[in-house]
Amino acid sequence: MRIKKAKANKNVNSDPVKNFEKWKKRYDKSRKQTKRPNKKRDWEIERENIQKLVDKYAEINPKEAVKFSDFPLSKKTVKGLLEAQYRQPTEIQRQTIGFALQEKDVLGAAKTGSGKTLAFLIPVLECLYRHQWTAMDGLGALIISPTRELAYQTFEVLRKVGKNHEFSAGLVIGGKDLKEESLKIHRTNIVICTPGRLLQHMDENSTFHASDLRMLVLDEADRILDMGFADTLNAIIENLPKTRQTLLFSATQTKSVKDLARLSLKDPEYVWVHEKAKFSTPATLEQSYVVCELHQKVDMLFSFLRSHVQKKIIVFFACCKEVQYLFRVFCRLRPGISVLALHGKQPQLKRVDVYNDFVRKKAAVLFATDIAARGLDFPAVNWVLQFDCPEDANTYIHRVGRTARYKEGGEALLILLPSEEQGMISQLQEKKVPINKIQVNPDKLVSVQQKLEAFLAQEKEQKERAQRCFVSYLRSIYLMKNKDVFDVFQLQLPEYATSLGLAVAPRVRFLDKAQQQRLGEAPESSTAPDREADQELESFKAQLRGDRTSMQLEEEEEDVDEEEEENGELPRSLLHSAEEQEDEDLDLDLLTVKRRDVFNIDDGQDEKPDAKQRNKKASKFKEVKKVLKRNFKVNTKKVFTEDGETVQEWPQLQRTVMPEDEDEGDGETSGINVEAAKERLCREDREFDKKEYSRKIKEKHREKRLKEKAARREASKRAKEEKKQEASGGGDEDEDEEVVAYLSGVDEEFDPSTLPDPDKVRDSEDMKSDCPELARRKRARGSNNDGGSEDEHEGRWGTGRKKAKQQALQAEPLDTGLSLAEDEELVLHLLGSQS
Repeated sequence: MRIKKAKANKNVNSDPVKNFEKWKKRYDKSRKQTKRPNKKRDWEIERENIQKLVDKYAEINPKEAVKFSDFPLSKKTVKGLLEAQYRQPTEIQRQTIGFALQEKDVLGAAKTGSGKTLAFLIPVLECLYRHQWTAMDGLGALIISPTRELAYQTFEVLRKVGKNHEFSAGLVIGGKDLKEESLKIHRTNIVICTPGRLLQHMDENSTFHASDLRMLVLDEADRILDMGFADTLNAIIENLPKTRQTLLFSATQTKSVKDLARLSLKDPEYVWVHEKAKFSTPATLEQSYVVCELHQKVDMLFSFLRSHVQKKIIVFFACCKEVQYLFRVFCRLRPGISVLALHGKQPQLKRVDVYNDFVRKKAAVLFATDIAARGLDFPAVNWVLQFDCPEDANTYIHRVGRTARYKEGGEALLILLPSEEQGMISQLQEKKVPINKIQVNPDKLVSVQQKLEAFLAQEKEQKERAQRCFVSYLRSIYLMKNKDVFDVFQLQLPEYATSLGLAVAPRVRFLDKAQQQRLGEAPESSTAPDREADQELESFKAQLRGDRTSMQLEEEEEDVDEEEEENGELPRSLLHSAEEQEDEDLDLDLLTVKRRDVFNIDDGQDEKPDAKQRNKKASKFKEVKKVLKRNFKVNTKKVFTEDGETVQEWPQLQRTVMPEDEDEGDGETSGINVEAAKERLCREDREFDKKEYSRKIKEKHREKRLKEKAARREASKRAKEEKKQEASGGGDEDEDEEVVAYLSGVDEEFDPSTLPDPDKVRDSEDMKSDCPELARRKRARGSNNDGGSEDEHEGRWGTGRKKAKQQALQAEPLDTGLSLAEDEELVLHLLGSQS
C-alpha cells in the first residue's frame, strides 16, 4: 500500500529541480557518515615493507633459518625460490646471506656442490630491491666468473630465481656480438660477465660506466685473483667505486692479504663452512688413483669407457689440442658411448650446445679441459676421470667436484705417471683429500695402437692433430711450476708418440734447448743467417721425411718464442729483427764521408771489407756448402717386374734431358759455379722447353690440316653425288658406284707422290682384259662420268699427279711381250683415247 502511495506521490511531485536538491542532501549526509582516510600509494607501501625488512636484518640467526622464508626476504624473491624448487638453504647459504644482507664484505668458502651460487644471487636481488633499482639507474650489481660456461650457468639460475623482479640482467661474455651488447649494457642492472669482455666494454663503450655500482661478486675468486687475470682485474677495479659491497666465493678460498688488499675490502667476514671438517671433499665421493706408464694411458681410457657405457663421465685433459685429437679418434673407435668435447678453442655457440647436450644426456662421456672444472653443475655425473695430472691440489678438488654434488654420490679416478705419484699424493694429503691406490688388471686392457696407426695412415689431418697433441702436451708439462711433480725429461717420448699412432716422434725444439741448458751445455753461438739456414735445413728434412708439416713447424716456432719469453729471454723473432737492424746500420756506412788518408795511418785498411761483413759472407757460403755436401736425395718410387728388374722410377727429373757437367767445382775452393749453371739451364731450356713448345705448335697445325682435309672431302663427296644424280637421269644401269676411301693413318702426313699413276693402272687393266672393245667402253664411260674435268683431277691429286704423269711420259719403253704391229696398234689406240 505504501508503494502505491509513493508512486502516486511521485507522480504528483514531478518537479526535477526539487528532486535533485532532495537527492543532493541525502548524498551529502551519507558521505559525512561514511568518510574514510586518504589511501596510500603503492610505492609508499613498498617502502614501508622494505623498511620492515631492513629492521629485521640485525635479528637474523643462521641457526634458526630452516627455510628461505625464515630470512627477511622480499615476497618476489621467496616466490621465485619456491617456483625454482629451492626450499631449504644449505650451510653456506645459511651463514653468508645474513652478512650479505647487512651490506658486509664476505669471503665464502665451501665444498664443491654446496650451493654457493644462490648464496650470492639472493643478496644481489635483495640489494637492488632495497634501493628500488630501475633501468634508468644503470649498472647496480656485477658478477664476474672465470669461464664462459660458469657465467652462462649463473645467468640461467638468476633467470629462474629473479623472474618476479623487474630488474634487467645481461650475459656479457666473449664469442657473442659485441655491438649488440654495447647497445644494451648501459641499461642493464645485473651484469654477469667474464673479465676480458667486461674490460673491453669499459675501454671501448663510452656510454657504459659503473659509477653507481652497489655490489661486486667474484665467483671462483681464487682463480680470478690468480696471475692469469691479475692485470685485467686490476684495470676493472680501477673503474669501480670504492663505496661498494664485495662478495668472494670459491671452494678453495684465498686468504692472501695481498690479493684482498687489491679489492679494497672493508672488514670482511670470512665464512669457511667446512674448515673443521675431516676432509675437504664431499663425504659421498669415492676417490682413487692408478699409476701407469704414459704410453698406456690411451689404452686404459678406451678400456675404461668400454666397461662403463651406461654411466655419465667427465674426462679432464691438460690442453685443448689433446682434447681435439682424442675426441676425433674415440669417435672413430666407437667405445659404445656418446662422446662429446668441450674446450676453449671452440666457438661460443658450439660450447653452449655441448654444455646443454651433456646436461640432457643420461649416459655420455665429456672430454674437457679445465674450463669445465670450476663451478659447473652437471646433473647426475657418475665418474670424474682425470686423464692428465692436475696442476695442483686445488685444481684436483675443483675437478672432482663435478660429481657427488649436494648429498649425491660419485666416484673419481686419477691417472698418475710413476714420476708424478709421490709429489701429487703428498699435496692431496696436505689438503685433507682421502684417496686410495688401486691396481689395473692388465688382462682387461684393450690395445688400440694399431687402429690409431691405421687412422693416421688414411687421413693426413689426423696425423697433424696427433703431432700437435704430442707437442702441446709436452709444452704443458714443461711449463708447470711444480717441478717436483712434473718432469718432462723423465717421459718416454718415442713410446708416447707410438701410443698416439705416430711412427716417429716429432722433434720439439724448445725441449732440445732446455735439455742443453739442463746439462750445462752452452748453446752454440751463431749468427742470424746461420739460424735461418738451420731452420730451412730442418724444414727441408721434415718435408723429405714426411713426419712433420709446415703448420707444425710454425707452431713449434711459436712455442720456442713463448718459452724464451718465460725464461726472460728475447724470442727469436725479435732477435731476427735486431740483427736486421744491425745489417741496416752496416749499410749506412756507405753514406758516411770518408777522409783521405794523407799520412798512410790506416795502411790500406779502407780497402779491406768489414770483419762482420766478411764473416757474414763466409758463413753464407759455408752453409751452402754444407747443404751441398750432405747430398740430400728426393724420395723415389721404383716398380719391379717378377724377374726383379726396374721398370719405372719416380719422380722423373727434367735434367735427364741434358747431360750434367762432369765437374762443376770441388766445393771447398770454388763453391758454386754460377756461370756454368746458367749455361746449363739455358741449354736445357733450348733442348727441353723449346722442343715441347714446337711439338705443341705442330700438333695444332696437324689438327688444323686434318680439319681442312675433312672439309674438302665432304665438299668433293657432295659434288660427286650431285653429278651422279645428274648422270643417273640418263638411265645408265651399268654405271659403277663410286667408292670413297679414307686413309687409316690420320696422324701421318699424306704424300700424293706415293700413289700409283691412274693411267698406267687403267691401261694395264685394259691390256689384260680379253675384250679390248669392252675396255675401251669402260675408259670412255669413266671419262664421261668424270666429266672430262682435268682441273678436278688436278685439284684432287695436286702436283703429285702432274709429276707422276711427266715421269710416266719420260719413262723408258716397257717390254709388253707383243709383236711390233701389235705395239703400234696399241700406241695408236692410246693416242686416240687421249685425244
